[in-house]
Amino acid sequence: MRACVQRVKQASVKVENAIVGKIDQGLLVFLGISVDDLAADVDWMVEKTCVLRIFAGDDDKMDRSLEDIRGQMLVVSQFTLQADCRKGRRPSFTHAADPEFATKLYQDFVAGVRARGLEVATGKFQTQMEVESINDGPVTMLLDSKKKF
Repeated sequence: MRACVQRVKQASVKVENAIVGKIDQGLLVFLGISVDDLAADVDWMVEKTCVLRIFAGDDDKMDRSLEDIRGQMLVVSQFTLQADCRKGRRPSFTHAADPEFATKLYQDFVAGVRARGLEVATGKFQTQMEVESINDGPVTMLLDSKKKF
């Protein structure tokens, strides 16, 4: 499981010109599910995104997490994070999970974040989406549950 995590002042996602998800201060998380992801990958990613200390505290250092600031999260499915671009000029998506499997793990991730008491907005799975954000910093982190050690 891969995630591109951006610290934002606000973010929203539209489908067919209608806003389907919107947050204020928090994290915009683009989430890509692979064919070999398991429940343990979901659990790790939920924990990491919720407690990653990338928000500024009183001394202006990154020492607060999303949970600490009671921020919000916007989660957008993004299978292209699983692209393999090592060969040729066209990305391969053979490592990306099929939609049925990916939907389940995506929903498990969202449920896991909500279970921690955080407000979560989402995009719409398997649709063309337009994402707008005001990045804060900018601060962007790449997380990969297969590279946790």
